[in-house]
Amino acid sequence: MTGGVTDSSGVTAVGIDVGATKILGVRIDGNGRVAVRAVRPTPAGELDLAMVAVAAVLAEVRAGDEPVGIGVPGLVDADGVMHEGANVTWGEVPFRALLKSLLGVPVTIDNDCTAGAVGEWRAGAGRGVSDMLYVGVGTGIGGGLVLGGRVQRGAHGFAGEIGHITIQSDGELCGCGNRGCWETVASGSAITREGRLALERHPDSLIRELAGGDTGAVSGALVTQAAFAGDPTAVGILADVGTRLGVGIAGLVNVLDPAVVVVGGGAARAGHLLLDPARIAYARSVERAGARPDVRITGAELGEDGAAIGAAILALDSMS
Repeated sequence: MTGGVTDSSGVTAVGIDVGATKILGVRIDGNGRVAVRAVRPTPAGELDLAMVAVAAVLAEVRAGDEPVGIGVPGLVDADGVMHEGANVTWGEVPFRALLKSLLGVPVTIDNDCTAGAVGEWRAGAGRGVSDMLYVGVGTGIGGGLVLGGRVQRGAHGFAGEIGHITIQSDGELCGCGNRGCWETVASGSAITREGRLALERHPDSLIRELAGGDTGAVSGALVTQAAFAGDPTAVGILADVGTRLGVGIAGLVNVLDPAVVVVGGGAARAGHLLLDPARIAYARSVERAGARPDVRITGAELGEDGAAIGAAILALDSMS
């Protein structure tokens, strides 16, 4: 099977992406096009309030009895239980049962980056291929795998946690509890951390001006803004993070041999400033680059809606 969404019956579906900072919902048509969209902030640390926010987003985007799919961060098993959250404080949450009880409708639950992979494979940058790696670069790094025309979830539903490959055993402490995970050096959080360090090390940088000298005001988005304005310090930060991203992608390509690598998530908004260094580092690091077909490394087409669109497509699939 290759990517694509075709539904001539006029059936629509709803997808919700429950992220660490926001809850985003969409209603799509049978071709994966977004008809309605809603966003609310994710209540920090409060599962009950998060469930209320999910219900509120659903009410904004659901028109009738459309099937509902939800992407959640972390380790999600086949029963819809999130055993450990990624960059959220929840754990051992029976999402499917909770949401069915709260919303009164059956829901399809999956990992958010698996949903993002489905969205890009079926309606975005991965259309037409049978083997794709999705790399979601946001607060952390998550992944989704499509191999042999099938979404891969592994024996327990946990496949794709690529951000937690250890690259430096004594490195930065990761949100998962380990040290030196790939996401500690190649994610949006890494961009933010290096941007804050630059505030003191490079006082003439545009980063300091945009942040008003406030370290706490520095974010990955602010560093990206400075980079697009031509600030050399910010451009250098994105290049460093992109290089580490590309080295990690090379290792995964060695293992998985995809036709395309789709990079999504909030940090991907940096576009060529992040992806060009990643492509260079990939070509330098992948095994026998000259002896293998080119692997396209491209930005996600669906932007921040990708995981919600993918969750909606999974909900549509559950009806067939």
